[in-house]
Amino acid sequence: MTSPALHLAVEIDGEGAHPAAWRRADHSPDQLLTPRRVARVAAVAENAGFTLITLDDGVLPPGASPDPVGRIGAVERAAFVAASTSTIGIAPVVPVTYAEPFHVSSQLASLDHISAGRAGWVVAEEERPEAARAWGRPLVADAEARARESRDGVEVARALWDSWEDDAVVRSVATSRYLDRERLHYIDFTGETYAVKGPAIVPRPPQGQLVVLGRPDRVTGARLDVALVEGRDLTSVATAAAAAAAGTPRVFAEVEVALDTPDATATERVADLERHTSWSDRGRLRHIGSAHQLVSLLAELSSHVDGVRLHPLVLDEDLPVLSRLVLPALSDRRLVARPLPGTSLRSTLGLERPANRFAAAAVAAQEDAR
Repeated sequence: MTSPALHLAVEIDGEGAHPAAWRRADHSPDQLLTPRRVARVAAVAENAGFTLITLDDGVLPPGASPDPVGRIGAVERAAFVAASTSTIGIAPVVPVTYAEPFHVSSQLASLDHISAGRAGWVVAEEERPEAARAWGRPLVADAEARARESRDGVEVARALWDSWEDDAVVRSVATSRYLDRERLHYIDFTGETYAVKGPAIVPRPPQGQLVVLGRPDRVTGARLDVALVEGRDLTSVATAAAAAAAGTPRVFAEVEVALDTPDATATERVADLERHTSWSDRGRLRHIGSAHQLVSLLAELSSHVDGVRLHPLVLDEDLPVLSRLVLPALSDRRLVARPLPGTSLRSTLGLERPANRFAAAAVAAQEDAR
């Protein structure tokens, strides 16, 4: 399969990319991070034609608001959103630095069932020492050790998703059999810090394998479906994308955006928030300007990447501009395509549904025996 157009994802957790975004939010503090608000934002993104929404997460309270509070986990919020959407992909951010990969894989497989094959997974890391204390786990302070935990977590999850073959569930009333035990498999994974035997406790996801997104410098590109690349300018992004494309089927650029609104220019809006706290530089391409200029930037990026994940300055202000001015303009130029009802996220991204590794191995063994 080939990817038909530039795919647009948007991060919708919290109030926006700026740590002081809550100061410009147009809702009361008691609505912060509630599932219903997330569902409303997701509906706006779906109606606008975004391919994918992502939901950031972490065990610690997010943001820099005066009274930071915890939030419902990203997978749980994603499941709530799945029930109120029908076409948009949903990818929670789930770190496996301290979380048990067996349970993470089960949660994500369940999300794929709930969403009818629209689920993804953004692999991330827990970097703050306080997270280890919250989990009750030893601190993973070394950056390479955190990357190893991510790599192992993805490997375990992918193996567990294959531990049930597609036809393992029989549901035979006549024989009183729910599943065929011969089509369940142990994965026998042993890493440096843990071992997992399996099989999973959830049947194989509708997509076979969820779409896994992550940074190729932290997770081996071959374990990813979508590489998330960064760079402070177009040249840097293009270079990173070319390197990632050699080992990963799809490449998305990370782009932070602050747009002109009817009430203020993008520069004025950023300056207003910078009075309270700075917008930290994460090494990402950053657009501060008009919707028309962003359309031109995305058109340039389309020559180098398969998609873009947008991080709006303030969701309540930037998402409406993206919906009214940016996506329609890109659609007019035939640079984006809306996800179709009944289509899995893998299909939307032009990715094949992978064969089950255990079923494929059995077929190969039979052919060798002939």
